[in-house]
Amino acid sequence: MSTVGGGRSEVEVKRVFIGAGCNRVVNNVSWGACDLVAFGAQNAVAIFDPKSAQISTTLPGHKASVNCTQWLPSNKFAFKAKGLDRHYLLSGDAGGAIILWEYSVLEGKWTYVLQIPELHKKGVTCISGIMVSETEAVFASTSSDGTVYLWEVVFPSTGEGDCKLLHLDSLFVGSKPMVALSLAELPGNTGHLVLAMGGLDNKIHLYSGERRGKFVRACELKGHTDWIRSLDFSLPICTNGEAHNILLVSSSQDKGIRIWKMVLRGSLDSSQSSRQGKISLASYIEGPVLVAGTTSYQISLESLLIGHEDWVYSVEWQPPTPVSSEGIAYCQHQSILSASMDKTMMIWKPEKTSGIWMNVVTVGELSHCALGFYGGHWSPNGDSILAHGYGGSFHLWRNVGTSLDNWQPQKVPSGHFAAITDIAWGRSGEYLLSVSDDQTTRIFSLWKNETSLGDEGSWHEIARPQVHGHDMNCVTIIQGKGNHRFVSGADEKVARVFEAPLSFLKTLGHAISQNSTFSEDIQLGVQILGANMSALGLSQKPIYVHAEQHTIEKNPNDSLDTLEAIPDAVPVVLTEPPIEDQLGWHTLWPESHKLYGHGNELFALCSDHEGKLVASSCKAQSAAVAEIWLWQVGSWKAVGRLQSHSLTVTQMEFSLDDKFLLAVSRDRQFSVFSIDKTGTDETSYKLVAKHEAHKRIIWSCSWNPHGYEFATGSRDKTVKIWTVIKDSSVKLLATLPQFSSSVTALSWAGLDSKKNNGLLAVGMENGLIELWSLSVNRTDDGLAAGVLAALVVRFDPLMCHVSSVSRLAWRKRKNEDCSSIQLASCGADHCVRVFEVKC
Repeated sequence: MSTVGGGRSEVEVKRVFIGAGCNRVVNNVSWGACDLVAFGAQNAVAIFDPKSAQISTTLPGHKASVNCTQWLPSNKFAFKAKGLDRHYLLSGDAGGAIILWEYSVLEGKWTYVLQIPELHKKGVTCISGIMVSETEAVFASTSSDGTVYLWEVVFPSTGEGDCKLLHLDSLFVGSKPMVALSLAELPGNTGHLVLAMGGLDNKIHLYSGERRGKFVRACELKGHTDWIRSLDFSLPICTNGEAHNILLVSSSQDKGIRIWKMVLRGSLDSSQSSRQGKISLASYIEGPVLVAGTTSYQISLESLLIGHEDWVYSVEWQPPTPVSSEGIAYCQHQSILSASMDKTMMIWKPEKTSGIWMNVVTVGELSHCALGFYGGHWSPNGDSILAHGYGGSFHLWRNVGTSLDNWQPQKVPSGHFAAITDIAWGRSGEYLLSVSDDQTTRIFSLWKNETSLGDEGSWHEIARPQVHGHDMNCVTIIQGKGNHRFVSGADEKVARVFEAPLSFLKTLGHAISQNSTFSEDIQLGVQILGANMSALGLSQKPIYVHAEQHTIEKNPNDSLDTLEAIPDAVPVVLTEPPIEDQLGWHTLWPESHKLYGHGNELFALCSDHEGKLVASSCKAQSAAVAEIWLWQVGSWKAVGRLQSHSLTVTQMEFSLDDKFLLAVSRDRQFSVFSIDKTGTDETSYKLVAKHEAHKRIIWSCSWNPHGYEFATGSRDKTVKIWTVIKDSSVKLLATLPQFSSSVTALSWAGLDSKKNNGLLAVGMENGLIELWSLSVNRTDDGLAAGVLAALVVRFDPLMCHVSSVSRLAWRKRKNEDCSSIQLASCGADHCVRVFEVKC
């Protein structure tokens, strides 16, 4: 929360929603003993609570994309972590930096502790850590530079004090880097640790070392025929109250999973004699001996698990559960979770009688859109499993069965997995639409909980209207009456118009749970139920409602059976927030028109407030290509080509009464055109003013909702306020003090029309957002004489973006007396954010 006195009144900002996808790398996700999930979203570490399916915060600090996260204690040590009031998190990035964070459970607060001093030269690919006591942890990190570093970190035992870091060892593995690590304490109280690593040479290398000594190479395990992708040690397995065995599971791109058993030698004698008599199927193949100090361990291949049809990216033992009998602190379950690029996650357990490991649960195999899983994780108590997929998406299943297993999909946070280029609020602010370089258009909305009326509800992605084959650059929602429509532009020369299908209108009705304002007459006129993806993934074809009068009673499937070929998509009315499978396939909108005209890829779009015109611009390096095209809504004819700029027009906006169109460009100039809709089909326009306004590219502009003043923001780190005088010229009213970074986004909200007060939101290239109060002084004849500007609030960096802010947009208020107003922002950090500003 940010509060700053200054300007006219105290302003309070709180975060309402963060939508973000997961970086598409292995080892990016970690589920901690505190029951929170950490993952990398571009350069930020994002934290979400699986119970609420909401991202609670993003942590700024990394200067490169976050590759891996590791909780201390992780879910494996949850049985020890019940009373801990502080949990720690390690995150590694593509630049080689590793940061340690502290999370206070009671306050729910995050603090940046330190950055690990010895930098990897290239990206960190895996971090593995274990708790060796309540306040001490040992962790290892590996990188594509061919090094593995081992560290000990001592946490303060009380709330006060600093974390102490001790560098234990550096291991050089040569030209074939390691990509998977796992650490464990060896059974038998030897005080020795074992480090397993695997990577590009298809072997598992085992190193052993004392707690604070050097690590020495012990042995290697051969068997896999392709890169090792994941390794995980179990905790020591207890038999008859003593722990002599430890298991290691490994997975590889050869599609196989191997379980290796390490038995403390000396304890072999007693069990060996009984084994001679019966040779079971699980009798192991003798492997190498691992020597650690004075003790040695016999390693053998316990089992080979075959079942996945593609690379197996992760394997993880089910976390132990606490047991309070006979001095044993925990029970290590014989249960492994594996996640693969074949779109499935499997749980493997040994059969009770024969001891043969079998696949007992498979999830995910029915999904169209996951395109494979990069990793799978257990919840600390073992009743949920989480996968993250190729599409930056999460998939969560929970075992809701009492006696029998019954794994059901659960809600998870979702969002874009690449830079977000534009956002727009629905016509009356009921949803937020965003487009991104991940080639999708998504709709986020507040889903009101009907069961608990006092509950505000929570934000979720409720539809994915467009899944495209080009990176998306811009979007605008068409105002006015009738059905919901938007126009989007991508890295192609054509703009596309989309119209909401019936399934979306009904879903939105459930989401905002209001039947009054959401007119039934819109629904009656809509003949289209949903849309299908085309083969190339560029156009989306409508699925029609055949018999309109039966739409309510009939199941959508029935109405499709009359077609010769049943389409893939099954548009359904959602009564609760959808999961990834539904979003990726069944919530598409049909494309109704294509707008041809531009000679290059589209860059910016805007529509007027009346819903009559749409303006578009494209990437340009000459005056002829930099024209702004005007399109008439409905007929979709081109009704104007406005020439003024010589380079790309970066943003456009119509004034509130649609009398003027403002455009800003890379050529450092802005233009103001007067627009006159003369007849039904006629539109006349003329250039009123053109100014070289800034020293660098102008990225953004915004009109005052209560007048003919506007703001421009530029790479030269300045924001200037201008006014249109008597429809014929433009005058500079004020220049705000220089900002700390390039200004990339602006949005002006009117607070009080009588007093001419407004708030200007300013977004910058460093991800930070500021609010300025602007008060326009007018002369008697209504002309702006000057403007009073004051900084009201700088958003807390923990709430802001970690990369450039692409667009800011204020949500429409129900009425002017409303004390709070919502601001949406999007950025290159893959995040959509909604803030509540109380003024």
